[in-house]
Amino acid sequence: MTTDRLTIRPTTEPLIGRVSPPGSKSITNRALLLAGLAKGTSRLTGALKSDDTRYMADALRAMGVTVDEPDATTFVVTSSGQLKAPAEPLFLGNAGTATRFLTAAVALGKGRYVVDGDQHMRKRPILPLVEALKSLGVAVEAPTGCPPVTIDATGSFASNRVVIDAGLSSQYVSALLMAAACASDPFEIELAGSDIGARGYIDLTLAAMRAFGAKVEQPSPSVWRIEPTGYTASDFHIEPDASAATYLWGAEVLTGGAIDIGTPADAFTQPDAKAYAVISAFPHMPAVIDGSQMQDAVPTIAVLAAFNEVPVRFVGIANLRVKECDRIRALSTGLNTIREGLATEEGDDLLIASDPTLAGQHLAAEIDTFADHRIAMSFALAGLKIGGISILDPGCVAKTYPDYWDAMGSLGVGFEKG
Repeated sequence: MTTDRLTIRPTTEPLIGRVSPPGSKSITNRALLLAGLAKGTSRLTGALKSDDTRYMADALRAMGVTVDEPDATTFVVTSSGQLKAPAEPLFLGNAGTATRFLTAAVALGKGRYVVDGDQHMRKRPILPLVEALKSLGVAVEAPTGCPPVTIDATGSFASNRVVIDAGLSSQYVSALLMAAACASDPFEIELAGSDIGARGYIDLTLAAMRAFGAKVEQPSPSVWRIEPTGYTASDFHIEPDASAATYLWGAEVLTGGAIDIGTPADAFTQPDAKAYAVISAFPHMPAVIDGSQMQDAVPTIAVLAAFNEVPVRFVGIANLRVKECDRIRALSTGLNTIREGLATEEGDDLLIASDPTLAGQHLAAEIDTFADHRIAMSFALAGLKIGGISILDPGCVAKTYPDYWDAMGSLGVGFEKG
């Protein structure tokens, strides 16, 4: 998508058809890393090919791992089991999973590793993970509390136990879990406090680790014990992306359509699949929605909430402020661009003044996506019912769903470029 603006043509017909969402970004980046840490050759099928996974694959290549791509949904990863110190800093764009996961993984390498990203990634906090690694005797520095992170690794941890504050992101726990299986001794991870980002993503991490031979026990909700098994090369199939599916579920209920995505909602293991129950209740979604365990689905549901029968308050979404952008602010800004007063921020809650009569109106609005793929894809749904909705920087969807606009077009959605 080379245009800097895409205006959605409202549809008066139900959207009907079949669209297969791409592979899960969350699972693809976990599997790529684990395959890179395993000695031998792993074949990852059903994988996502997007900006985020390309950054991970390129970083592994820079550290001596062979990553082949025989087709559009497959990675073949061959590794010695060691991530060698790269000649240059690892540039990871705005890929949070790649940045957090690699920061922990390279701490058990040998030599200097610099983990960096784009201007947006340099605003995303990583200090809790850095502090946890320091407590393990790792020489690691992140002067701003965000990337770039410099790690001078010696190949081991000085301790076999760490306490991590995961209030901002569950990715800190996932990063340590995946690295811990490569330690020299049994390892224990404990949460500092009970707060954690979407806990379901920890389950994704554990499932992927076990598929590559790791042994993990969880004696309590806040403690994990990991055996020093390392990883075994494996063939691994990646399920479709549940976060991507939310846009298709949203388009279906907004237009009264029937979109077959090829995977039943209850077959997903990703936490964002919980959004299906909320979305399927449209236009009678509840007045209060807790987004804490389906964070990436909140933008989709928030745009749907503009057309709901009753106003909606989103709670448990404070972590959205430190995603690819401040998503609470981006959502309120975009909705208020459509109609002033449509959204209100109260602390970290987001209130939507729902109005079903928005459908069918022409309300010219340029939606600033803040270079955030989820803001672009979710606000495209508003354009299905309201005339004049233009998405700025539509190409940012390449981060996780490069074919999004083609997928919508295949269902009959029309666009005007430029």
